Amino acid sequence: MPALNRVELIGYLGRDPETRYTPTGKTVCHFAVAVNRRKAQEPDWFQIQAWGKLGEVCQQYLAKGRLVYVSGRLQTDRWTDDKGETQYRTHVVATQMQMLDRKSDEQEVIAEGEETEPSD
Repeated sequence: MPALNRVELIGYLGRDPETRYTPTGKTVCHFAVAVNRRKAQEPDWFQIQAWGKLGEVCQQYLAKGRLVYVSGRLQTDRWTDDKGETQYRTHVVATQMQMLDRKSDEQEVIAEGEETEPSD
């Protein structure tokens, strides 16, 4: 049976990207994107993860308020908290990013990353 897990977003960064490293040294960049919907009072917020080289490019070029195109896949993490309750968090694992609001003196930035989250 065919399956599809693809997300495409155009929105504004809500904060500067934050980069972390796994215990094995892999790069992961986190940032949030706000997407405005027609006739909606509040934007929809999406948490984004960019791994490896794509994460490095995102950290270098993105900043709060920048307009960006992100494509990737949805991933839901599940864990048990201290109270024994199951928690869930869904985010986008980016596979491509393009800055849409670059100034005339800036170079065009289009970056692609790994299809899946690297395994540790």
